[in-house]
Amino acid sequence: MKHTRWFSALLILVVALPVMSAQTHQGKQVYPQAHRDRTVDTYFGTRVPAPYQWMEKLNSPQLKQWIDQENTLTQKYLKAIPQRNWIRQRLTRLWNYPREGVPVQAGDLLFYRHNSGLQNQSLLYVQVGSGKPRVLLDPNRLSKDGRVALLSWKPSDHGKYLAYGLSQGGSDWQTLHVMDVVTGKQLPDTIRWVKFSGISWTHDGQGFFYSRYPQPPQAKVIVDKVRIQSLYYHRLGTLQSADVLILRRRDLPEWVVGGEVSEDGRYLFVALAHGTSSRNLLYVADLGYGAQPDIGAQLQPLFTQDNAEYQPIGNIGKTVYMLTTLQAPRGRIVAFNIHHPIPQHWRVVVPQGRSVIRGATLADGRLLVNRLVDVKSEVSVYSTTGKPIGVLPTPAMGTIYGISARNSSRYVYYGYTSFLYPPAVFRYNIATAKGRALFKPEVSFDASKYVTKQVFYRSKDGTRIPMFLTYRKGLKLDGENPTLLYAYGGFDISITPRFSVTLPVWLEMGGVYAVANLRGGGEYGEAWHHAGMLGKKQNVFDDFAWAAKYLVRQHYTSAKHLGIEGYSNGGLLIGASITERPRLFGAAYAGHGVLDMLRYQKFSGGALWAPEYGTSNNKQAFKWLYAYSPLDNIKQGTCYPPTLITTSWDDDRVVPSHEFKFTAKIQRAQGCANPILLHVTGDTSHVYMPTDKQIAQTVDVWAFEAWNLGIKQAPALHGKPRD
Repeated sequence: MKHTRWFSALLILVVALPVMSAQTHQGKQVYPQAHRDRTVDTYFGTRVPAPYQWMEKLNSPQLKQWIDQENTLTQKYLKAIPQRNWIRQRLTRLWNYPREGVPVQAGDLLFYRHNSGLQNQSLLYVQVGSGKPRVLLDPNRLSKDGRVALLSWKPSDHGKYLAYGLSQGGSDWQTLHVMDVVTGKQLPDTIRWVKFSGISWTHDGQGFFYSRYPQPPQAKVIVDKVRIQSLYYHRLGTLQSADVLILRRRDLPEWVVGGEVSEDGRYLFVALAHGTSSRNLLYVADLGYGAQPDIGAQLQPLFTQDNAEYQPIGNIGKTVYMLTTLQAPRGRIVAFNIHHPIPQHWRVVVPQGRSVIRGATLADGRLLVNRLVDVKSEVSVYSTTGKPIGVLPTPAMGTIYGISARNSSRYVYYGYTSFLYPPAVFRYNIATAKGRALFKPEVSFDASKYVTKQVFYRSKDGTRIPMFLTYRKGLKLDGENPTLLYAYGGFDISITPRFSVTLPVWLEMGGVYAVANLRGGGEYGEAWHHAGMLGKKQNVFDDFAWAAKYLVRQHYTSAKHLGIEGYSNGGLLIGASITERPRLFGAAYAGHGVLDMLRYQKFSGGALWAPEYGTSNNKQAFKWLYAYSPLDNIKQGTCYPPTLITTSWDDDRVVPSHEFKFTAKIQRAQGCANPILLHVTGDTSHVYMPTDKQIAQTVDVWAFEAWNLGIKQAPALHGKPRD
């Protein structure tokens, strides 16, 4: 799931007969028997049977035994797929290439992450200017199996100290630590129970703001519902118990709060948002210009109507530059005096245009404005009066990400990628308008043999939807190509062109890869998002189905050769798609999906998603949730497509009981020989997975999809793997 951009501190043919597996060598599966009880929930007079609700108790010995049996069945099936070994070898070879993050500037220092290839966790490096980099932090030394992840990090303004957050098993819970950058010495500071938080240092480099929740019960760390996030200030050398409370709203228990100090150190901006809502309230505190910041300064309200997004970009003196969606659903940049913030006093710097503004920053006295133009990045440079100056150079159609800039520096660092272009890092000089590549990886993949194109299709209600297609040049449109369709469709998240090292494996096996930009995302602004949330969520599932129909109608593929995949909210998309239209797809993969829409809000961070989905506590919301909830729309005797479902015992964002209940019910209901398989891992969580586990899971997914979509033979392997 996603927080608002302010907290950027995580997918025409319906055949007459059921689609059968392209390969049925393993026969009909005999599934482990899952206990069913007589639990029934009642919502506004509607009785909803819930025979697997006991699976919400993750410490149940009966549940663990059932999961062990499911994993054994899944591994037996996957090991029998002949292409699996080729996929593992090829993917491991592809994955073994250097990757580097966009540098963060702090004084004369640059901080960035780097992975040589197969390291389970990327290392954090630091260097002075263009000098020799040195390792600052290696998470791989903290655990033998790579289960300790570096979730967040932030240097102080001049780079003297580094605050960083470590997670066990990739959990969203993290513990913050502090390091002396010059000596590498660990300071005694330890901050616990931090979740969904940024880190923002005061200008003196002696402390930082962060957000945390109350400590959960030890036995319920994974599932306990998070409530009442609070913003604190920690001063170096003190105990966490002495941290200064900045803002806590007990009357808004499911809102999230974050603080950001302005680059000049003068102001603390504090945003408060209802869960994952893209709208927020905004406050400010004047920390002063003294040697020590005035941490006790009172917060003053700037915008408190919860009617738009208010994202401060930066300030020059008392003039604040801000990205907002107020009266501009695709975004605009405004400026105002911090003492006179009302909209009537705003000066419009960059007005709303046809394309959506996804972010902005100040750099060397200019504004960088990041737009999506039909789902492709374009970063324009403006003066602070709104005069266009230029654009950041990019190699081709793709995505600009990770823009790192300071108003006090002429250099801008950013990443660029596309489906066939591995992530590269560039540096741009604002003063000279010249840029160059700092890092371009080499991958053992010949991208020149493939092409990406963007198409547009009409959804069920006539809405024009964009979709990217990547495939081998000279592809025959004979309806026989194994095709994977991916989408997300929610939380204002835009799915833009990005390289994945897993994609070449699919392309080299002759596959087509399709990415549909469904409503619910942020590709065309606030209206596009709202058209796929709450009572309009069905639009997302329709957009996805009509993408599938387009691919069939245009003879890229056919239903039996069309696979679908999605993760998290995208896993919900897959669950809803196969329960609504089981004949439209030849195979499906749902990873860590939200599948029980009537009870999701009761666990972990689920309640934070209420602005996106609504909850079953509300009579109107219950009706639309019940209509599409994957768990509650499984029909006995239906032939569902071959489906692989994955989760982790340690997923504390989308708790694994979603997958457990859904798997048990759909296996029992399955009306044909198509396999429904569940794979459950441990020591990893929703997003932060070590490299070896990422490779292992991807091998399983690609093997399952390839086998069931009719790929009978893998290409030959050439060359030797890298050391």
